[in-house]
Amino acid sequence: MPNSAQAKKRLRQDAKRNLRNRIVKSEIKTFTKKALEAIESNDRENAVEYTRIAQVKLDKAIKKGTLHRSTVARRKSLLHRRLNQMLDTTS
Repeated sequence: MPNSAQAKKRLRQDAKRNLRNRIVKSEIKTFTKKALEAIESNDRENAVEYTRIAQVKLDKAIKKGTLHRSTVARRKSLLHRRLNQMLDTTS
């Protein structure tokens, strides 16, 4: 347990940030999963839409400091690689 007032405040701040970061990460996972499922089922419209939403959320996660930029780059690359494969085969 924290002894000083500063340590108590830091604990409160960490709890808030942890919750906020978990929410952001959960949203990213949700839209990434939806995008990949749409890509697997060759649902072109939803695949493009969910990929776009996931990309926006990933970019915001970098700005907030929730995820590292290399992690985001890797995840975006995966999404776009799969999306482009699906679009190339359906065209």
